[in-house]
Order: sequence, then C-alpha cells, then structure tokens
Amino acid sequence: MEKLSIIVPVYYNEENLRPLYEDLKEKVLDILDCDYEIVMVNDGSKDNSYQVMRELAKNDPKIKLVKLSRNFGEHLATLAGFAECSGDVAVRKAADLQEPSEIILEMLEKYRAGAKVVLAVREDRDEPLSQKMFSKIYCWMMRKFALANMPKGGFDTYMISRQVIDILVQISEKNAPLTEQVLWSGFESEKVYYVRKKREIGKSGWTLAKKIKLTVDSLISFSYFPIRCVTVVGGISIMFSLIWAVVLLAQWIDGYITVEGYTTTILLILLAFGIIMLTLGILGEYIWRILDEVRNRPPYIVDEVQKQKENGK
Repeated sequence: MEKLSIIVPVYYNEENLRPLYEDLKEKVLDILDCDYEIVMVNDGSKDNSYQVMRELAKNDPKIKLVKLSRNFGEHLATLAGFAECSGDVAVRKAADLQEPSEIILEMLEKYRAGAKVVLAVREDRDEPLSQKMFSKIYCWMMRKFALANMPKGGFDTYMISRQVIDILVQISEKNAPLTEQVLWSGFESEKVYYVRKKREIGKSGWTLAKKIKLTVDSLISFSYFPIRCVTVVGGISIMFSLIWAVVLLAQWIDGYITVEGYTTTILLILLAFGIIMLTLGILGEYIWRILDEVRNRPPYIVDEVQKQKENGK
C-alpha cells in the first residue's frame, strides 16, 4: 500500500503545532486513501515545542518524532526528516500554517500522474511589501545566475518520490539549500499554486541575516557567478589602472602635472584596497564551504527518535 510521509520541521512553533495537526487531520489525513506518517523534527527549539510534539504523538501512533541536538537550520531539519521517513513519497510541510494543508492532496494527484517532483509555488503572498520584494529579487537572481528552472514565485513546500528522497539523503550537503537541491536534481517537475497566508500565530524566525545567508549559500552552491565576478572586477580594475596611467603619463609629458597628486593617490589606494577585500571575501566564502565539507562532520546530529510501538518500535 502506498505510504505518504509528511515532514514537519519545527523551530519555536509550540503555539502552532496543535492547530497544525487539527488542520492536517481535517483537510488531509481524514481524506487520504493511503497510509501515512507524520515526521516532526525538532530543530533545537528552546520553547515547549518538543513537549507539545510528544503530547500529539501519544494520541496518534502515526506521528514520529525526531529531536536534533541543536538548531541546524530548516533545510537540514527537513533532510533529517527525509532520512527518518519510511514513505514511498514525502512532502515537506511548514509548521507556521501559512500554506493551505489541502495542497498536499493536489500534489499527491500530480505525483500519482507520474511526477517525481511536485512544487507548491507561491502565486502570491499576504505579507509585507519588503518580504515580497526580497522573494522576487531572490528568485530572479536564482533564475538568472544559478537555476533556470526556479519558479518565478519561489517555493518552500515540495513533494518528492522515494528515488529523490534517497538522492538528497545521499548528497547530505551542509550549506546548499534543500529546495535548490531538489531543482538541481533535474527531475521533471509539476507545480501547484497557492497564496501564502499571513502568519497569525507566533513570530517568524526568518530573520534578515538568515535571508542573506540563504542567498549567499544558493549562489555559491549552484552558480559560478560570484567567482566570475572576481575575474570581471579584477579585469576592470586592471583596465582602469592602465587607462589612468596613460592619462597621467600624457599629462606629465605635457607639463600639466607640477605637484604630485595626493588625492589621486589616495583614491587609487582605496579603490585597489576595496577590490582586494571584495575578492578575498568572495574567495573566503568558497574556502569556508570547502573546509566545512572536507571536515566530514555530519550535516545534523539526531539526539532522539521517538515513535509509538504501533509504528514498529
């Protein structure tokens, strides 16, 4: 019998978990015509999220809990859920109730029609303009410089077959976002569309720093654009320096330069310093990620896995 795994990464979501479960039960679980499991992954939450997860698991033997030793980030928490799930197909489900649960049924139909990857694409978002603008810029950059198959509206939720699950678990990259790895895998995908709701319960942990890190990780992991920028900037600076040197030499020959140019010297030093620091910064981003991979540390550490006896433990 076909089995669906619903992966729910949890980070400071104690107030959302019960409404999330009730919403899933009403709109998905009571309607499903196949077996299922819910894999909830506690990503180092310091609130009462894990206690609430355990209470839910006591009442539903199909809930499996995975507790990570600390916060590893949403993408690695999702990867941990994929590694622990036993379904023929799995879907990532956010715990913040900003996406309609019923899209899981639409995605399942696409999967059964033959798609190995189904993306839930954001058609619109009931969120502040700044959030919309960041999302649009990010998706444009990814399509332009990294992954041409990135949907214009972007996506957070996706459904993947067991074949794709096994590939992602085998790759186990630490810094490459999981959503982009799904696109990179190259399997033809289908799409369903939804409007992302405004968050009603709790406060989002999706900070500006995390957004910037996601952008940097995505570009460095899936594009040669940043390192190509180093080459371009270096070439432009050399051309600029040569042209400026010719201009200064011509002025000196014509007698226009009688006093050494303090301002010109300072400007050139600052320009060269800025270019060098930019270059070192970009190279440092690559070197750090190389170091992070060659150290061969696990991408995440599982502290505890809990499932009910009825579920096979």
